[in-house]
Amino acid sequence: MSKSSRHGAAEANARSSRTTQRPDASRSDPTRKQRREQARDERRAREAARQRSAQVRRRVRRMGASMVAFVAAGSLALVALSGGRASRGEAGGLSAHVKLAPLASLGPLRPPDQAGPLGPEAVPIPNAPSAASTASEAAGQQVDGIECSGGEQTLFHIHAHLTILVNGARRQVPYGIGIPQAQTEDSPAGAFVVSGSCFYWLHTHAADGIIHIESPVRRAYTLGNFFDIWAQPLSSARVGLATGPVTALYDGQRYLGNPRDIPLSAHAQIQLEVGRPLVAPDVISFPPGL
Repeated sequence: MSKSSRHGAAEANARSSRTTQRPDASRSDPTRKQRREQARDERRAREAARQRSAQVRRRVRRMGASMVAFVAAGSLALVALSGGRASRGEAGGLSAHVKLAPLASLGPLRPPDQAGPLGPEAVPIPNAPSAASTASEAAGQQVDGIECSGGEQTLFHIHAHLTILVNGARRQVPYGIGIPQAQTEDSPAGAFVVSGSCFYWLHTHAADGIIHIESPVRRAYTLGNFFDIWAQPLSSARVGLATGPVTALYDGQRYLGNPRDIPLSAHAQIQLEVGRPLVAPDVISFPPGL
């Protein structure tokens, strides 16, 4: 091969090598395009999933609202069919655990007399002797699974009101029930318990009948639990020191059952009457904060 021929072949080989090493744009461009299309498809899939999730949440909310309405309607129907066999539950909702009857089933009732002056909780305090003292009340031991805590509990915090009458005359529900070694603070409106060795989850701060339910757990409490902490008897024939036939009223209706089972629900208005004459329900207004 001549020198010129060898030189031409070398140049041809070099051109061929450069051509082989140069990137093939025709093969790389589709790859970038595919990545863009894949990213777009992923965004569309995420948006579709978000929209489906939002639709599911809206559907669940609509179903929940419908279920609440259905349950409420069912509860009201149950009350109507059971002749008033309903009560407020833990948070004041209707339940079918309490048997009630109209007041008319008791016959004529005497109107309630003046309750007394407003106390430190802005609730009337009867000008009357106590239904029983607190001298023998629980002193810190557990009662009915209810403990006496070092401070007041607020996880579950509601209030109920108790009125006691003996032969038509009022009796006080004393302050300091459920607060051993109660220490009071005097005010122009009366004594108010501010401290003690401990606080049972059911207790009274003033002699106005307000029962404070202040518990670290959400559970059902009854009037029987409160009387057990007070260490006083409660039955269909006795309320504290008073004996005789006991008539119980619950939220303006006649309570049919063991008075110990009366639930302490939010803003329940409970009236226990020993003997005769019978008095119409004494209704209070719960002030703000109670």
